[in-house]
Amino acid sequence: MKWNLRMVAAQRDLWRPTEVLAAFRQVGFNPSLSKVAALWGGTPVTVRLEDLDMMCAALGCTVADLLQAEPLAGSHAVPEEGERTADGTELPSGPVRPVPGSRRGSGPRSLPPS
Repeated sequence: MKWNLRMVAAQRDLWRPTEVLAAFRQVGFNPSLSKVAALWGGTPVTVRLEDLDMMCAALGCTVADLLQAEPLAGSHAVPEEGERTADGTELPSGPVRPVPGSRRGSGPRSLPPS
C-alpha cells in the first residue's frame, strides 16, 4: 500500500504537520503532533479504522485517496495470452489453478497416524 497523506494534504493547501493537526482537531481527532509528524513523514505500519475515518473527514477525502494499492514486490505477472515457455509450449491464459489428483508422488493418500 502507498500512503498518500502528504499528497492529499497538499491538494487541500496543507503543507506542514501542524496545519494537518489543526485540520484534524476541527473534526474532533486529537493525535499528538509527534504522531501527525510520523504519519506525515513515513508510511504507518498500522492505522486504526476510527483514526482513518477521522483523517478522511478532516481532509475531505476517501480511504482510497489516502491508501493506494500497489503490486507486491517480487510478485509474478500473469503471462499474457500467446506467451510461450522456453521449450515452446504455450502458457495458459488467466490464473493457474491446481488440478485435482495431480499430487507429487503416486498412489492413494495415506491415513494420518492414530
